[in-house]
Amino acid sequence: MDNKKVNHIAIAVPNIEKAALSWEKALGMEKSEIMILKDHGVKVVFLEFANLKIELLEPLNNESPITKFLKKNPKGGIHHICFEIKNIRDTIKVLKEKKINILGDGNPKNGAHEKPVIFLHPNDLSGTLVELEET
Repeated sequence: MDNKKVNHIAIAVPNIEKAALSWEKALGMEKSEIMILKDHGVKVVFLEFANLKIELLEPLNNESPITKFLKKNPKGGIHHICFEIKNIRDTIKVLKEKKINILGDGNPKNGAHEKPVIFLHPNDLSGTLVELEET
């Protein structure tokens, strides 16, 4: 598995517009347009530093995985870390050999950058939800 770099850190928020404004105001970060990702059940906006993006996530509905997270953390908080990888299919094979659990059906879905992503179970990585995105 060839990890290049951290792509983004995702933070669940109850109000994406308010949260984006806070980040932008406090740290002078450039922000993207808000995107709706129906397949993932979230609204998304990216805030950019020179070397890293912060992804803010707001649930679209009560079925969103972010809704459950916000019930436990009403003010929001770090939801996952995303790493870039070169080949998601090869990575999935390696992860299965290592008995690392992939969430969902184990197949990649397109993420916010229209690139294939998978999520690794937090129980396998010190309680941390990890997203892998093909570059």
